[in-house]
This record gives sequence, structure tokens and C-alpha cells, in this order.
Amino acid sequence: MGDGTGIPVVSIVGKSDSGKTTVVEAIVRGLVAHGYRVATCKHHVHEVDIDIPGKDSWRHSHAGATVAMISSPTQFAVVRRVDEEQPLSAIVAEAERAGCDILVTEGFKRAGDVRIEVSRLGRSDEIISAPADLFALVTDNPDLQVPGVPRLDLDDHAGVIDLIERTFMAEGGR
Repeated sequence: MGDGTGIPVVSIVGKSDSGKTTVVEAIVRGLVAHGYRVATCKHHVHEVDIDIPGKDSWRHSHAGATVAMISSPTQFAVVRRVDEEQPLSAIVAEAERAGCDILVTEGFKRAGDVRIEVSRLGRSDEIISAPADLFALVTDNPDLQVPGVPRLDLDDHAGVIDLIERTFMAEGGR
């Protein structure tokens, strides 16, 4: 949320192949099962093909997202060409227009105030975010701790969903 207006925005960040998309899928499935309308947006730094079976945006949609979006420097989907990368505020506006209750982003390393970092020991033993920027840490590394930041196990999807729901979804599902 950050500015106190609009729907909550939760950004899932981490190194590539850390398990971010799996966490996003679990969050979407869990929140949808609780009656929420969920939008997702996957950030890419390069132009991408959109809606290819097996790719991230396709996976987000098939997890149950009401709106699945991708933002890159040359594309923004809900499939519409753009001249430049869309700011997070424009993406939030799209999710709100679609009647969504929450926006879950993946790969926006520098945007959004609520960042959940995913760190898989097989990929890295450190975080990419500044500790002050983290809302939560999801990891399978027992030695990775950030003081004052909730730490959840990599496979504790229910715990991540519960944390998001308790913190941002005050009135419950629709």
C-alpha cells in the first residue's frame, strides 16, 4: 500500500530461480480460495512474449488471478503496447479498475513498499534487499535471519498467505 490509498500491493522479490513464481502462485491460490480478487504483475527488464503456456504470466493466470499483468520497458499486458515501462501506480490503477482486492507483483526489486524476499539456499545465502525494505523473508536457509523481519519457511505458503491476509485484508473475502 505505502501511500495509504488504493489496494494493497505486495512485491515478491529475490534472485532468479529462487522460487518467486511458486510463492506468487501459492499466494494467488490461497487468497482466491479465501474469496479475494487478486491481480498479479510480473516485471521483466526486456521485451517478452505474452501468454505462452508454461511462462510466468500464464502460470499466474492459471493459478486463479483475476488479472495477470506483465510490465517491461516496451510492453504492458493486459495486452496493450506502450512507449515506456509503466510505473507501479499505473499497474495498481489497472488492478483497481478490474475490481481486485490486492496486487501481487513479482520481480519489482525497487518498486513497492511491501517486499517479501524469497531466498533459496541452493541459489544464494544472502538477500538482495536492504533489510529496512523487507516486510518478510521466505527461505529454506536456517542461518538467514533479518532482525525485526518475519521469517517463514520456503514451503510455508499458508504462513505467507496468513501474514498477508492479517496485515492487509482487514475485512475478509468477498
